[in-house]
Amino acid sequence: MGEVIRIDERRAARAVEPLWREVVGRRLRERRHSRGDTLADTAARAGIAPQYLSELERGRKDPSSEILAAVVGALGTSMAEISGLAHHDLSRGNATLMAA
Repeated sequence: MGEVIRIDERRAARAVEPLWREVVGRRLRERRHSRGDTLADTAARAGIAPQYLSELERGRKDPSSEILAAVVGALGTSMAEISGLAHHDLSRGNATLMAA
């Protein structure tokens, strides 16, 4: 049989490179804060629950392209801009893991 790898070991292995959803979530939160919006403000404009937006920002949920488009639209930005910023963070090593 194969070797059993515990979930904690997987998490430690990816600590060097965070998931895309974590980096995008951080960028969404930064944009929301720069606008002075609350979770409720942005979520209402995007048509989603504030709790779900919080999970997106923390990198807990992987949004569909439709949800991501709604959120970036509610933040007055574009998918291209948020994706570009996330790509920049990942390629330059500026991305950090979100606190659990």
